[in-house]
Amino acid sequence: MTDKHQPESPDRAALAGQEALVLGAGVAGLAVALALRRYGAEALVLEQAPEISEVGAGLQISPNGVRVLQGLGLDPAALGMRAEAVELCDMRGRLVTRMQLPAEPGFFLCHRADLVAGLAEALRAEGGRINLLQRVDQVTLGDGAQVEMRTVPGDRRKASLMIGADGLHSVLRGALNGAAAPVFTGQVAWRALIPGEGAAERPVVQVFMGPGRHLVSYPLRGGALRNLVAVEERNRWAAEGWNHYDDPGALRRAFTGFGGPVPGWLQAVREVLLWGLFRHPVAARWHDPEGRVAILGDAAHPTLPFLAQGANMALEDAWVLAAALASRPDDRGAALAHYQSLRAPRCAAIVRAADRNARAWHLRPPLAPVAHALVSLAGRVAPGLALGRFAWVHGHDATRVI
Repeated sequence: MTDKHQPESPDRAALAGQEALVLGAGVAGLAVALALRRYGAEALVLEQAPEISEVGAGLQISPNGVRVLQGLGLDPAALGMRAEAVELCDMRGRLVTRMQLPAEPGFFLCHRADLVAGLAEALRAEGGRINLLQRVDQVTLGDGAQVEMRTVPGDRRKASLMIGADGLHSVLRGALNGAAAPVFTGQVAWRALIPGEGAAERPVVQVFMGPGRHLVSYPLRGGALRNLVAVEERNRWAAEGWNHYDDPGALRRAFTGFGGPVPGWLQAVREVLLWGLFRHPVAARWHDPEGRVAILGDAAHPTLPFLAQGANMALEDAWVLAAALASRPDDRGAALAHYQSLRAPRCAAIVRAADRNARAWHLRPPLAPVAHALVSLAGRVAPGLALGRFAWVHGHDATRVI
């Protein structure tokens, strides 16, 4: 079925004369700045990196994220490959079940850098600004009408509306909620990119499930690259974050015994990143009562990578946050309270669902072969059942919420 919905054109006067300072030029920050610009607000994004560059690896944009990108004026097909299916396989490479993906509005396999570049280009075309080399190390809420922030090496700036899209270790989340206490899940993840086979690559997400571990892979950039994400349960702690390098040999040893294409893929890995997976609580406060600050994306609700919804939730947040502000331009406190009331329950439910997926993919004998047989049977008898379990995720349309 074709998804023909297009959001109404935004009222470009709704937020005219208002200014927003956005911390972070990732998916969440650029998307919210672009959404605000489309309502007429002035948007300045501060990013600590020296450039918008080839950072990160693959991500999946599901229909709920696609609808937001289309609403923002971007064509997902220009940013990534349209995925045809998800295949669940056992560790030996034998197909357990195949979930055919709907063509419209579609699922897309994107390099994170391509999505970020597309959002940045669209933002600049709308008159938004991005200032690089701006690392924020302190935010002071205070009692006034403005919030003050300090950048390294000590410059200060004030804003009447500050939006934190600054990720897992958000300075603004800390200012709103105090220090967080993430808990190590007992899982670590490796991420790598290897050369692809070009046009010969099938646009399919493949998941290989083993005892206490799984590996996800899919092509990027028309098959020029292949994305690998491998997760292992273990007691040895690993640091959180995407920029910790590891020995490719450690990844290969962890997945010894996996079959199908996995050994060849792992042999092609020359550089790999490793990070610990930590469970963070969904933030209790996403804004202040006066309507001066708000958070979104990973700053508000970090999630484990087992439902491929991190970027999609960030896109949804961005749209709803901007729309909420535009619907109550004279009462930002009420607007931001409405934003949190719409987003927090859904995001918390997605975070819980991602937790459950990890357990389902890591089953051990004798339970694993029984579970795989049942999943395979269900896939033959009711082909849409497995994907249908997540219709509440993928079928959501954030552009119609407000």
